[in-house]
Amino acid sequence: MLRTSGRAADPAAARRGACRDRREAAMEEQDARREGAAPKRRIEDAAIHCRLNDGTAVCLRTITPDDAELIREGIARLSAESRYLRFFSPATSLPDAVIERLVDVDGHDHIAWGAICSSCPDRPAIGAVHAVRHRPDGPVGEFSIAVLDDYHGQGLARMMTAALLVDCLDEGLVELDVHMLSENDAARRLVKTLGAVWAGESAGVAEYRLDVAEGLAALRADSDAPGVCDVLAALDTLQ
Repeated sequence: MLRTSGRAADPAAARRGACRDRREAAMEEQDARREGAAPKRRIEDAAIHCRLNDGTAVCLRTITPDDAELIREGIARLSAESRYLRFFSPATSLPDAVIERLVDVDGHDHIAWGAICSSCPDRPAIGAVHAVRHRPDGPVGEFSIAVLDDYHGQGLARMMTAALLVDCLDEGLVELDVHMLSENDAARRLVKTLGAVWAGESAGVAEYRLDVAEGLAALRADSDAPGVCDVLAALDTLQ
């Protein structure tokens, strides 16, 4: 039980403490398991079970080439507006070549995380985030993200982004370009909270540059995002 002095407790400080407690507990659990000589897990092996702001249970994990059908079904469930904002096209289905690129994930030059709704009977894919290097083994790539409309505003975008940025740093990917339609206010708000810097705008498309380490630091400092704390605590045990 936490105890306070005669002064009123600082809610933000309490939330930051809770986030630290989650991380420390996860690290302690990992240390205890090492005594059993269990093989060290890798980030790409992780399946992170957590909850959205409304309590919905989700599983975050890396995307694999076997996820093509999940990705295709997820895109079909997006609203026409969301598909337009993400893919610059409202088409219900995308060409096979696009799906193939989305699942052509190697964990280094193409890093991607997806979210599955564990609470849903059919366990659909409800979001995905990608970082693709501009050139093989280069330090700069491109960031993209999509979340099903029914799960907007529940913290999922930030949770997936936290996992992606940890993975990016682990693989030496240090900067990400973000291209978005100028009308995509939600994407603009997200990247600006991560410290992304405006890099220009042309033909209705805005470009931002995100420093991966700075973005991750911003997420770690966010005391109002318990789901992000849980994701980072889980990944900290793997590093």
